[in-house]
Amino acid sequence: MERFYLAAFVVGFALTLISFLTGVAGHSLGHLGTGHAAGLGPGAHGTGGHGDAQAGSGVPLVNFGTLTAFLTWFGGFGFLLTAYSRVLAFTTVVLALAGGLLGAALVFLVMARILTADYAPLDPADYYLPGTLGRVTVTLPPTGTGEMVYTQAGTRKTVAARSAERQEVAKGTEVIVLRYERGIAYVRPWDQMSAPPPGSPASGV
Repeated sequence: MERFYLAAFVVGFALTLISFLTGVAGHSLGHLGTGHAAGLGPGAHGTGGHGDAQAGSGVPLVNFGTLTAFLTWFGGFGFLLTAYSRVLAFTTVVLALAGGLLGAALVFLVMARILTADYAPLDPADYYLPGTLGRVTVTLPPTGTGEMVYTQAGTRKTVAARSAERQEVAKGTEVIVLRYERGIAYVRPWDQMSAPPPGSPASGV
C-alpha cells in the first residue's frame, strides 16, 4: 500500500504541475464562454453561452483541477500514514480519503472565487457612451474621423470619433458624446453645449 499511495501522490502532483505550467487547468476546468455583448459600446464584454448557465452554479465540483488535487493529497496522506505511523490499513484509507477531499475542496474554492470574479455579469448602463465626457487625442477634421479618450467603469479607453456638427475639433479639446453609431462616437465640444448647434434657427446661422 505504501507504494500505491506514493504512486498516487507522484501522478497527482505531476499532473497538477503540468496543468499549472501549461494553463490546462485554466482552460479545462470550467471554461465559461464569453462573447461581445451587442450594444454595450466599445471594449464591453458580457457573459454568454456557458457563462449564463453557470452563473448560479459556478465551477463544476468534479473537474481536472479537483481530481488532481484529490489524487495528490490522497497519495500524500496515505504515504505518510503508512510509512510513519502505526494506524491500521482501513483507518489509513479513511484518513487518506478525507485528506484528498480536503485538498480538492480547497482547489475548488480558489477556482470558484477566481472564475466568479472574472465572469461577473456586466451592467449595460456602465458602457453606454452618449453623455460620456472625453478628450480628443487625434484632431477631428470636419468630414473625417479622429480619436478620443474617455474613462468608463474605471477603465481608460479610446474610440474613433467624429464631429457631430462637421467642424474641426482640435486635439486636447474636451468633448461630450452625443451618439454612438457603428463604432464611432459623434461628439461636440463641451464648451459649446450651452450654445445651439450651428445651422439651427436659434443659432442664427
